[in-house]
Amino acid sequence: MSDTTPTDPPEPGEPGEQGSAPAAPEEGTAPPVRVVVDGLPPKPPLARRALRWALFLVIAAANLAIAGGVGAYLYFSRNLPEIPNVDRYRPPIITEVVSSDGQISGEFFEERRKVVPYDRIPKRVVEAFIASEDKNFFTHGGIDLLGTLRAAVNTYVLRRKVQGGSTLTQQTAKALLISSEGFASGSRRNLARKVRELILAKRLERAFTKEQILWMYLNGVYLGHHSYGIQAAAENYYRKNVEDLTLEEAALIAGLPQAPSRFSPFSRPEAAKERRRYVLRRMSEEGFISADDRTRAADAEVKVFGVDDVFRETAPFYVEHVRRYVVDRYGNDRLLHDGLRVETAMDLEKQRNAQAAMLRGLMEVDHRQGFNGPVAHVEGDERKALLARLAKVWPPGAIAPGAYVVGVVARVDDKKGVAEVEVGESRGLLPISGMRWARKPNPEAYYPDALISRVSTAVKAGDVVLLRRVTRAELVKREGEAQAGKPKDVPEHDLLFSLEQDPTLQGALVSVDPWSGYVLAMVGGYDFEASEFNRAFQACRQPGSAFKPIVYSAAVEKLDYTPATILTDAPLVFRDEENSWKPQNYGETFKGDVTLRTALVNSMNIPAVKTAEAIASKFGMQALADWAKGVGLSTPIKLELGTALGSSCVNLWELTNVYALFARYGEKRPSTFVKRVVDRDGEVLEDHSDWRDPWVPLEARLAAGWAEVSRPRERAMDEKTAYILVRLMREVATVGTGARAAALGKPAAGKTGTTNDSFDTWFMGFTHDLATGVWLGYDINVTPLGRYETGGHAALPIWLDFTKAALDGREQPEFLPPEGIVEVKIDPETGKAVPEEARGVKEPFKLGTEPKLPAEGEQSVEVKDLFMQ
Repeated sequence: MSDTTPTDPPEPGEPGEQGSAPAAPEEGTAPPVRVVVDGLPPKPPLARRALRWALFLVIAAANLAIAGGVGAYLYFSRNLPEIPNVDRYRPPIITEVVSSDGQISGEFFEERRKVVPYDRIPKRVVEAFIASEDKNFFTHGGIDLLGTLRAAVNTYVLRRKVQGGSTLTQQTAKALLISSEGFASGSRRNLARKVRELILAKRLERAFTKEQILWMYLNGVYLGHHSYGIQAAAENYYRKNVEDLTLEEAALIAGLPQAPSRFSPFSRPEAAKERRRYVLRRMSEEGFISADDRTRAADAEVKVFGVDDVFRETAPFYVEHVRRYVVDRYGNDRLLHDGLRVETAMDLEKQRNAQAAMLRGLMEVDHRQGFNGPVAHVEGDERKALLARLAKVWPPGAIAPGAYVVGVVARVDDKKGVAEVEVGESRGLLPISGMRWARKPNPEAYYPDALISRVSTAVKAGDVVLLRRVTRAELVKREGEAQAGKPKDVPEHDLLFSLEQDPTLQGALVSVDPWSGYVLAMVGGYDFEASEFNRAFQACRQPGSAFKPIVYSAAVEKLDYTPATILTDAPLVFRDEENSWKPQNYGETFKGDVTLRTALVNSMNIPAVKTAEAIASKFGMQALADWAKGVGLSTPIKLELGTALGSSCVNLWELTNVYALFARYGEKRPSTFVKRVVDRDGEVLEDHSDWRDPWVPLEARLAAGWAEVSRPRERAMDEKTAYILVRLMREVATVGTGARAAALGKPAAGKTGTTNDSFDTWFMGFTHDLATGVWLGYDINVTPLGRYETGGHAALPIWLDFTKAALDGREQPEFLPPEGIVEVKIDPETGKAVPEEARGVKEPFKLGTEPKLPAEGEQSVEVKDLFMQ
């Protein structure tokens, strides 16, 4: 056994076991007795030891938890988006493209959102969201721990369906994550994303008031069908502003955040109605609405209105061109996120007139090309199935006058001159008067002589055809025109149709205000949905005779040609080592010596080639190409005499601007699609507005007026040269190849253009305030329009239709001569001056170049003969 005798305590002043002197015992107390076993103190009781270990483990666990929590916080809070100041809360919003008078013509966005201030959001909207989404919003600290725990257990432990539990603050945090990291990352369903959301939610609660958080939430929450925020949803579903929402409308929208697709009022109206009942019940339980209000709103019909696709329905070619401009200048990211306001020069009324005129003109010319055949042919069960589908699209009574529909030919009766057609369950008549144009295509045929007289020539039973509902009066008028005023009987029926077809023909139109440079209207093709190819810009086509004014203006400027200059119209052959070229006039006739005035007004080819040859002989062919470039053409000009007849391709946009330059008497001025671009803060990024524009702010008009006064004037040609060409084109539009333009009833000038085989037809025309170009043709030159289709016959009617509507009620002044111009009456055949009382035409001349009357006693026999005619 070991010695159990206690050791003697150290002497006072000597070091103890721990190197320090023990304290002296107090007087009257016995010193503690320490029992040593094998040299060790006895163990404390087991309970005490367990308690100590438990305390140690708790402290260690707490430290580890704190360290782990800090580590987790640092880990999960990495790269969290910064909490913005309220003034700097800038979520992605819509970029709007608007017409000159402020009407929306296009929207571009990734998130269709419009931020509205909190005071614009009605109390009923706030209450609907609070009741249905987060009843304790105004009392909790941003996190509903019980709800979050329950959702986490159900989702991640029990693997039940994904369950919510997020407060409005957490949902706002989630929206910030999505904006910062993208939808896929910001909405990922995992624990890490949820922890980041919780951290961000607490930060939001510390940084903002409850009202500010609610404002961010209501402007950021996704509410289905591209709607982000309450204002976008109000527009998307009800076509109204948020402050105008009724109780039932607010309740329906407030029910969408949990599952916008499942509760969509468009695709699932009954589910939306049931969800609305839940929101209304919660509002009633929270004391926000009365029982009567709840009942009335719950019983209301779910009636929503989809947002119009303004881009495609308003002016798709115009707006798409503007979109490309904005992307090139500011980048696609700013277009989709920064909420720019792009104010265009488009006059919406004129744009609609342009689109309507193009459609009518294309259809008319397309009819003259002939019928391409039915869309399809159906029999038996296939026919029954098609009619069933058509009945859903056009139920009985749904076909309005003028509407285009698809129908099936049920029966053809040549004796009565009708075909019976079915559109779903509706049955109507297609008379011969509504389809006389439907001959087989033949570009050599003369349209009036090729009209059909039998219905069976075009259609038979089972044919699927495109139809348009018409009135009997329209058919009577059409038949009268086709039958030289002697129409056959047109049947009477409740449902009458004409035969139609989707034209393969294409067209383009550009209209510019010559003085402001505003592009008032632009059409790039028949159907943007079918082809986004913009023929006003992207198509390079031969202009034919529409190029001739450029040639003659060069001759007037460089060679001092005048309207009385004599040119030779006679057969001409050009040869080189490999080829020979023999230009022809339309009609293949020649008139000998003619005046420049006669040559241009009647669009004669040989005089134009001779004029180009004269320019090339003195200055070189490059001089004509440089002249064309100087007036505004950037497409390559061929260094050949055929250029005088439009052999070099141009685009409609640039050629229209050349004619606008003529209208300005040669002054250069840029044309613009975009007036102003304003950012979301109201800062003007660019401004091209005109001082006469009533739709721009006064400050901008004053600045534009000063810029107009102070800008340097640049000219492409002398104003007298331009005026002479304008006057000659004025006659083109009254007595020449464009004489149909006289029906406008206002002073107008212009030029027709037709290429070989009528692959391209043009009319370029202008008044004092409007310059418009029209092109018509096929995208691919396989089949010509026909030997009888010319610029004056095909393109000019579209120009006239549009210009009449665009200038309705607006007087146009006559083109006035500038200083240095004198007018002399000449014989239009010889170009010689004649007395005022003689027959002739007055033409403008630059002072000093005008023809003179013979001196007294020197009157020629030619003039005497003129008096005798």
